[in-house]
Amino acid sequence: MSRKPSPMDPFLARALSALEEMEKKPVQAGGKAVPLEALLPSPQPRRRFENLEALAESIREKGVLQPLLVRPLGERRYRAAKMAGLAEVPVRVLDLSEKEARLLALVENLQREDLNPYEETLGVLDLLSEELGKTREEVVSLLERMRKEKRGVAAHNVMGTPEAQRVEEVFQALGRMTWESFVQNRLPLLGLPEDLRAALEEGTLPYTAALELKKVKDLEARARLLEEAKGGLSLRELKARVREVLVKEKAPPPWHKEVATRLARLDPESLSPEKRQEVERHLKALLELLG
Repeated sequence: MSRKPSPMDPFLARALSALEEMEKKPVQAGGKAVPLEALLPSPQPRRRFENLEALAESIREKGVLQPLLVRPLGERRYRAAKMAGLAEVPVRVLDLSEKEARLLALVENLQREDLNPYEETLGVLDLLSEELGKTREEVVSLLERMRKEKRGVAAHNVMGTPEAQRVEEVFQALGRMTWESFVQNRLPLLGLPEDLRAALEEGTLPYTAALELKKVKDLEARARLLEEAKGGLSLRELKARVREVLVKEKAPPPWHKEVATRLARLDPESLSPEKRQEVERHLKALLELLG
């Protein structure tokens, strides 16, 4: 993974540098350890904690290889250590402000390879939210305005602002993707229906397939395609299937179904006497014809 801290981004640069240093140095004998019960996990972007039993088994055999970051007052290792039955764990104590602690937790998790795309998207938005002092919704709005201006769709005059510059610095520091790629490929994940979001969070569906299936509004058709996508259907094949469904969704209903639908909604009392007589006459003729 490429990590390129920006010189204009001092805290992120320090955070990434500290994380790289921790990964290179194993836990040393005689290092600082605290009782596990004395620790309290902090909120973080990770929503699901997969493979905890495997990590717990590794900890039982080898111990905690990477210290937990704590403040004087990383949740997955904490949970796994509890499962492994450890009484105490190695820690690295950092003197951080509340904001710096939240930022470091976000940065640490965003450097993990096992975050699913939905969690990663929320984590990046939360990091930008902390950096810019904006709500998640305001960050999304800023990113969309930046994209429209960059593409020449609308002149919002935001690209030269300190906020836009800060956005670029954060993405440069994370080194995972550009902000343009994030807006195009990740922001649409926020609008996924529940079935697709659940599959994405479970790791059974690539985010590219989720975005393709999002186009299908028919619930039965989408459920069928979702199972096929989980079963290994390629993205190219999935796109072809989705196109077929969309063509059917846009096609007008057969005339007889349209007539049946309109008759089911018909209120004879709302018609004038003359019109009601005419409708009844035609209906009787139709019934006789159908025999």
